[in-house]
Amino acid sequence: MLKVGITGGIGSGKSLVSGIFKLLNVPVYNSDIRAKQIMNESQDVRTQMIDVFGNEAYDQDGNLNRTHIASRVFSDKEMLSKLNAIVHPAVGIDFSNWCRDYADQPYILKEAALIFEAGINTSLDKVILVFASEELRISRVMSRDGVDEASVRSRIENQWTDRKKAPLADYIIINDGDHSLLDQTLEIHNLLIDNAQNLAK
Repeated sequence: MLKVGITGGIGSGKSLVSGIFKLLNVPVYNSDIRAKQIMNESQDVRTQMIDVFGNEAYDQDGNLNRTHIASRVFSDKEMLSKLNAIVHPAVGIDFSNWCRDYADQPYILKEAALIFEAGINTSLDKVILVFASEELRISRVMSRDGVDEASVRSRIENQWTDRKKAPLADYIIINDGDHSLLDQTLEIHNLLIDNAQNLAK
């Protein structure tokens, strides 16, 4: 089984592309969704979160206070590093356990925003980068989240540029509204199937 990462800057459309892979019956592990679940469900992670971010890390109902966490990390790289140091190892263990359920598949996808930034790519066989211009990504996120441009740019600053990520990616999908996402995804899907079959010989 090949372990394939799929990443892209905020607003690039990586979740949309992951959805196309799902339609092709490819198992997809969404790191961001699982991270939020783990931060709520894991007592060990909860303890570490409270140690770093205070009791405000969780609301009165015991749920993760995402607004508080976001306000602390998006303007403070040191706090962001501390958050990643808590969450990334826990997600890594969870992903390894998840992979066991799909050992019979040719390949699986791990969707994550910070694959290269966190060095996750070193534990993957291939990485797909979903690319869109910064202007288009900003416009999408402003429309999607109802936030202003400055807020989006502050989040972008915590991610590597596509220029830095592109040379490290094995495949690039362009999501600019002009290139067919389906055609690009199908081409990569077929290449990965062939790759997995060749490895199995």
